Amino acid sequence: MDFLSSVIGQGAPYAIIWIAALILFLLVEAATVGLVSLWFAGGSLAALITALCGGPFWLQVVLFLLVSAGLLAALRPFVRRFVTPRKVRTNADRVVDQEALVTERIDPLSGTGAVKVGGVEWTARASGGTVIEAGTLVKVLRIEGAKVTVTPVEQAK
Repeated sequence: MDFLSSVIGQGAPYAIIWIAALILFLLVEAATVGLVSLWFAGGSLAALITALCGGPFWLQVVLFLLVSAGLLAALRPFVRRFVTPRKVRTNADRVVDQEALVTERIDPLSGTGAVKVGGVEWTARASGGTVIEAGTLVKVLRIEGAKVTVTPVEQAK
């Protein structure tokens, strides 16, 4: 504690608060992956430097708030582009919202059913667990693995 006291000196009693805040914000950031508190760690560092230079407490708080808000506003949109995973659409996603023709009776009890959409035959299941007869026109709602979930066109509208 003598070393810390000599570094901080008599004119900066709030430096310990800013050191603790800086450590806390960095620990929270290390525990999460969403860039939650990195901005506040930067604000704490600015306030710590001000405290070590002997600045008044009100100036330390103002700098903490301004630097934190500035970092948040300036860097978060830029960093989110690199951190947020992008959903990559595949060629199979083209069949969603398309109309298809039931080629094999869709029966949830027996687990059978197939539709043809875009010239490709897909294993199908009915939305709501209903039976859909072969020859019925359906709309593809979503893809789950190698199966499409469909609903009759009359119900889709």
